[in-house]
Amino acid sequence: MERVLCDPLYSARRTGGWVMRNSEDERQALCPFQRLFSRAMLFLDAPDHTRLRQVLNAGFRPTTLRAFSNTIEQMTALLMDRIVQEPQFDFMAAVARPLPAMVIAKLLGMDVDEQPGFLAWSEDLASFIGAPDPDLALKRRAQASLLKMSAAFEAMLARRRAQASCSTYQQPQQRDLISHLLQAEAEGTIETGAELLSQCAMLLFAGHETTRNLLGNGLHALLRHPEQWYRLLKTPESISNALRELLRYESPVQYTGRRVTTDIILHGKQLRRGDVIVPLIGAANRDPSRYRDPDALDVTRREGSHLSFGHGAHFCIGAALTLMEAEIVFRSLLARLPNLTLVDAEPHWNGNPVYRGLISLQVRNNHAVRLER
Repeated sequence: MERVLCDPLYSARRTGGWVMRNSEDERQALCPFQRLFSRAMLFLDAPDHTRLRQVLNAGFRPTTLRAFSNTIEQMTALLMDRIVQEPQFDFMAAVARPLPAMVIAKLLGMDVDEQPGFLAWSEDLASFIGAPDPDLALKRRAQASLLKMSAAFEAMLARRRAQASCSTYQQPQQRDLISHLLQAEAEGTIETGAELLSQCAMLLFAGHETTRNLLGNGLHALLRHPEQWYRLLKTPESISNALRELLRYESPVQYTGRRVTTDIILHGKQLRRGDVIVPLIGAANRDPSRYRDPDALDVTRREGSHLSFGHGAHFCIGAALTLMEAEIVFRSLLARLPNLTLVDAEPHWNGNPVYRGLISLQVRNNHAVRLER
């Protein structure tokens, strides 16, 4: 099966694509969005997916990420310093949103003054992707944000090309993702223009959208199940296993999409070439035939992996980075803010059916709470 152009557009794609449902003038107006969005590695299959993934893999090698871990720890410590003495704060605003954005921007090689605006543009893209049937206003807003993001990257790439051609310019010791992309462009592995800009936008968007939801969803799940939180306080060395359970229990990505490439019968159902299926990741992660008591949160669970990062050729390229960020954050929370409790009885979900996450997560820092429960 092949990737669908945009996972949440499965119903529109079945009738010929979301652009085709608009008038001719509207189709023309939305062409720039289609041209950029469709070139992202996320929505491509081999051989293009393989070619682009080989380029991007260089920025996510284990050695690269290990060298980057100290930077993430410093960023995390900075954010924690601002809230450790606060009696109450919004974890999403204080840590879960800013940290992944800071991390992916640094990994890309963006300057601090280049980051403002990118978060708002990413929010518009997430709203579009998460809409099962996006209206024209939402499409136009997503297009405007993607074009602004692409223009910002185009200016950044132009500056980097000029610096690289300058004999006095010194390449950084730690090469960033932009450097890898520009090298691939120079070698002809990646095309200048839409293809290059699309990868930049995808990396920035995907690099923080799901990570922040893992942080928020994970902390919320642990604090709603305080016995699990206290278990981690006693055994913080088990955080790696706990993260796998948090990803299974409250997946940041709830579903994806695939288009059938040949007629097949799947689980007794006839599927025809061109049909679109929607694998429900969240449901698969709670499959009772796969997991014992699947609706229970158990940070000691050891029943195999989850599907929150996908599977096969399209396995999330940034999975290791996401896990590293999450482990650093949760270790810091356990060490510096062990007495957290939820403020609100009901969670403030974002309502996005694809990217499940919290709008806010108000927590209380109860210094007086004793840990030996």
